[in-house]
Amino acid sequence: MNVGCIPKKLMHYASTLGELRHDQEAAGWNVDTKSTHDWQAMVGRVQMHIKKTNFEYKGALMDKKIKYYNSLARLESKNCVVLTNAKGEETKVTAKYIVVAVGGRPVIPEELMSVKEHVLTSDDIFMKKTAPGKTLVVGASYVALECAGFLKGLGYDTTIMVRSILLRGFD
Repeated sequence: MNVGCIPKKLMHYASTLGELRHDQEAAGWNVDTKSTHDWQAMVGRVQMHIKKTNFEYKGALMDKKIKYYNSLARLESKNCVVLTNAKGEETKVTAKYIVVAVGGRPVIPEELMSVKEHVLTSDDIFMKKTAPGKTLVVGASYVALECAGFLKGLGYDTTIMVRSILLRGFD
């Protein structure tokens, strides 16, 4: 939710609204098709929406008397998880069943660390304070193609680079 579907959908929606101005004009609406997009305002509103939604989720968990931990988890045994909070304090939690639902994180390859200041991951784009400008999207996954789509829709010169087939391995 924080760096995936929700911010991507909001940014895609923003790009669609921009593209629709031309359709509105063709349908007889008096629209300023020369106005520009404010990247910083969009990112601020996207991040505010995510914070608000996280707050609502935490409230819903409390209402249902569900214990919430904001910690790093390590599976100790089939029925025990060790949680480490931001202060380094550990808590053990046991349960009959443990559901492991990890979110993947993009990693910048070691070969690109020398130019890291010019590299964004898909997570970074949703929080970037300044517009990315001309962008090369490397990869053919859903996330790569969706990011390229909303960047192009927002008016940024966007190129996709892939080594083989788009969405390889997806249905």
